[in-house]
Amino acid sequence: MTNHNNFTLKKLFKSFIIAVTGKETEFTSGSIRKAIFMLSIPMILEMMMESIFAIVDIAYVSQVSVNAVATIGLTESVVTLVYAVAIGLSMAATAVVARRIGEKDVQGAREAAVQAIALGVLVALLVGIVGFLYAKEILALMGAEPDLIAEGYGYTQLLIGGNITILLLFLINAIFRGAGDASVAMWALVLSNGLNIILDPIFIFGWGPIPEFGVMGAAIATNIGRGTAVLFQLAILFFGWSRIRIGIRDLVINLKVILNLLRVSAGGIAQFLIGTSSWVFLMRIMSEFGSEVLAGYTIAIRVMLFTLMPSWGMSNAAATLVGQNLGAKKPERAEISVWKTGKYNAIFMAIVSVVYLLFAKTIVGWFNDNPVVIENGGLCLQIIAAGYIFYAYGMVVTQAFNGAGDTGTPTKINLVSFWLFQLPIAYMAAITFELGPVGVFAAITLAEVLLAIISMVWFKKGYWKKVQV
Repeated sequence: MTNHNNFTLKKLFKSFIIAVTGKETEFTSGSIRKAIFMLSIPMILEMMMESIFAIVDIAYVSQVSVNAVATIGLTESVVTLVYAVAIGLSMAATAVVARRIGEKDVQGAREAAVQAIALGVLVALLVGIVGFLYAKEILALMGAEPDLIAEGYGYTQLLIGGNITILLLFLINAIFRGAGDASVAMWALVLSNGLNIILDPIFIFGWGPIPEFGVMGAAIATNIGRGTAVLFQLAILFFGWSRIRIGIRDLVINLKVILNLLRVSAGGIAQFLIGTSSWVFLMRIMSEFGSEVLAGYTIAIRVMLFTLMPSWGMSNAAATLVGQNLGAKKPERAEISVWKTGKYNAIFMAIVSVVYLLFAKTIVGWFNDNPVVIENGGLCLQIIAAGYIFYAYGMVVTQAFNGAGDTGTPTKINLVSFWLFQLPIAYMAAITFELGPVGVFAAITLAEVLLAIISMVWFKKGYWKKVQV
């Protein structure tokens, strides 16, 4: 029995190494389970790197001042709009590139990659100019006090001004994922976030000849880290270490491809904005119950987001598998891939939900020892965890639609689940029926259950198989 276990572990470790080195690139034939594993592992690690980056950034900045932390919060709420465009374009890039790779049309995949990057650069330059010139006005518009603006505008100026690094990192990684080169996307984030973790304290607190920049140092470190990763990505694209190799002759604007990318990305942008705006409204409802309750809710959501990263990784794998298999004219294989990915995701989420149901208050207690914070944060984790298995399927199926280029369907489902259902239920339950925070937590869970059921029913109808991108 021990020998069998050792053999299984060795086989698993060997597969893990192949996944992170990106040696496996064929996902339209062979074992579906193996294809899910090979794509999911680097995508999960990529997502984990992103969440570690967010935690490290705030940990360093919180040593500067309260204003510094508030500056990051306000700036990031504005940068969310850039993320919306980046995520929308990324969904389109993944869908179109995956479809072309599945069709064995590498030239078409190259064309889509170039047009997506051109679009990203254009958007980033426009946003960057406005952000750099009007950083103080942007912070004032967000309700910042004059002393916060004086201390923090340099951070806002550099982060929004240098948003091209955020946008291109997102976008080029989406191109790699669509091509099935998930490990390249992962290594780009390892480089970006590794540099940021090293450079953050150097630029924030000063070191040797480098002066102390305070909160602005965090923006300098972020831009250098992400900018270096973008150069690494471009080198891979131009020198051909991935399935897509771009040459000088490919650098031509193709309006037809650009319009197609814009059409597909519109749904992705709308999806993200619907989701983020509903979270803003929920935060507003929660603020009615005082800062301690709000703190508990915020901690619970942060903890949840960290454990959702592996689920996002698996969902992104489903998107690539759908796109490539539709391109290879294998819609049935695409569908089986989604249900199998959903099953694996549900098993993972079921394990996480048991941990939350049993140890929620202990986990929240690691971050804060206030009894009211612990009580509400723990309750939030437990109630939301009750719907985690539905959440697992909802995420995978939604990304499957996006991978097929059908970004319109999840947008409509999000609209119904979040705006027409979640927000009214949360308000009525919490305020009208005086259930308090529990009303909001229950509304979040019920909305996710509704989203999963609608998504799965609609997915089974199979209209997504006929979408052309």
